Amino acid sequence: MKKAISFLFLIMSVTIATYGQLDPQYTNNMYYKLGVNPGFAGTGEAITGLMINRYQWSGQSKVLVFSADAAVNAFGRSEGVGISVMSDKLGFYDNTWVTLSLAHKVTTSLGTLGLGLSPGVFNFSLNGEWEVPDAGMLVQPESDPSIPQGEVSQVGFDVGFGAFLYTNNYYAGLSVTHLNQAAVMYDDVATDFLVRDYYLMGGYNIKLPDPLFELWPSFLVKTDLAAVQFDINANIVYNEKIWGGLSYRHQDAIALLLGMELFNGMRIGYSFDFTTSAMSRSGFGSHEIFISYSIDLEKNRNQKYKSIRFL
Repeated sequence: MKKAISFLFLIMSVTIATYGQLDPQYTNNMYYKLGVNPGFAGTGEAITGLMINRYQWSGQSKVLVFSADAAVNAFGRSEGVGISVMSDKLGFYDNTWVTLSLAHKVTTSLGTLGLGLSPGVFNFSLNGEWEVPDAGMLVQPESDPSIPQGEVSQVGFDVGFGAFLYTNNYYAGLSVTHLNQAAVMYDDVATDFLVRDYYLMGGYNIKLPDPLFELWPSFLVKTDLAAVQFDINANIVYNEKIWGGLSYRHQDAIALLLGMELFNGMRIGYSFDFTTSAMSRSGFGSHEIFISYSIDLEKNRNQKYKSIRFL
């Protein structure tokens, strides 16, 4: 009975996480805007590389991201380009995305507006025969024809759109992923499709009485029009080099945020999620670390580099 209950809970947990939340979540979302909004590409007026490694629910979900974006001169004006490569391993799924971001910049009275598209491809892999470690049993779902036998994969096309408005003091973004709602098919059977996810984000730099300190609040709202989840974040930044703060994800987690600039252009950050939802039963929490490096080829690297991406 104990083994059966453990197995049932694991199946339910993975199913809820997979169908209720297709896109991976990031606690350091304020530093990885490109992942959900292609309009962000090129906003730093520099070449920026980023790596994120998320170890969620004590290893039940593992996400690894590599991304880069840059401002480029096209037709006599500055535009933005970017690329993201993401590996997402969740339960019995092993998924990969490769996405290109193209952003057109428009100057407005409120700031610079980036309008972006993110065409890309995805590969979904599913292992139809798996072992549940905690239950110590091998499961072979031959009785359910909708579950593929062995390992299968599906490659498809994906596209998103985003608008990102920014100045030196604030930013706001609105975007949608999986516009075409591509079908995920195994053995020529449509098992599922990519549900459109909508994102609203914003942030502001607040100068504190002590000029060495700043407050960087930000938020991220995400919905598939069936459910809504939001993150509220706040970082205290010392001398634009060291930061720490808290993040709250509605009905999911409270997170500790830490980070610092190691040297000009190189930054590292860490977060730990204290899970507050039912998923806490399957793991104590989640770890996330990111490393980024920004370089402006038109400036002397001895000069201080400041990017809007760290709002």
